[in-house]
Amino acid sequence: MTDDGLAKAAEMLAGASALLVCAGAGMGVDSGLPDFRGDEGFWRAYPPYARLGLSFAEIADPRHFAEDPELAWGFYGHRLDMYRRTEPHAGFGLLLRHGSRLPGGTAVFTSNVDGQFQRAGFGLVAEAHGSIHHLQCTVPCGPDIWRADDVAPTLDESLRALPPLPSCPHCGSLARPNIQMFGDFDWVPHRTDTQMRALNEWRRANRHAVVVEVGAGRAVPTVRRYAELASAATGSLIRINPREPEIRHNRGISLPRTALPALTALLGD
Repeated sequence: MTDDGLAKAAEMLAGASALLVCAGAGMGVDSGLPDFRGDEGFWRAYPPYARLGLSFAEIADPRHFAEDPELAWGFYGHRLDMYRRTEPHAGFGLLLRHGSRLPGGTAVFTSNVDGQFQRAGFGLVAEAHGSIHHLQCTVPCGPDIWRADDVAPTLDESLRALPPLPSCPHCGSLARPNIQMFGDFDWVPHRTDTQMRALNEWRRANRHAVVVEVGAGRAVPTVRRYAELASAATGSLIRINPREPEIRHNRGISLPRTALPALTALLGD
């Protein structure tokens, strides 16, 4: 991070009327969460799947809930427990406090399913891929989505879930997280759709919001594209990314660091 880039980003934030945070998996790394970057990174986080030769995309495939539900719920059950035990790092609080001082406040768009922004106290959060803290029917038998508060699968040493597995309260079929997985045609999207409508309404009222994009890579560019679109008219994009910080056409400021050091340098007291 150059002093010039940091100074310009800090100036942009100081003059903001509203703050839009766009976050990918890199936002959680400073909290101790894995970002599953590449197969090697994924296998370091989940050694049993390395022995099986399964990539993140392969294990996060909804077909496992039909073909091998113990494997599917082992993976998502482990992640659910990990996210419940993880405390958001101080960068979340820095963003929340800064946004609370602005006339338009703060909104969040994230591809993360971990619920860390809500845990940190953010109100308006749009989760593009759903939430691991909510469930739906695998069939699905209807549009219902319910909280996973009472779900805590027991796992064996190979990260397979032991019965009984979570079930749909309406039809008794297997339940699954309300997450949009790879090649997923059964995801129930209306919770995310409702969040997106609220976010888009906020954006219409805050067209000149400063956009802080954190930890969003190119591999699944959902967040990067949304941040670029949201800042296209004003060029008010601050991209925080240690590996892929570049911004097309120089329409914004790139800060090549991880989330917490960058946010502390920008917003720390």
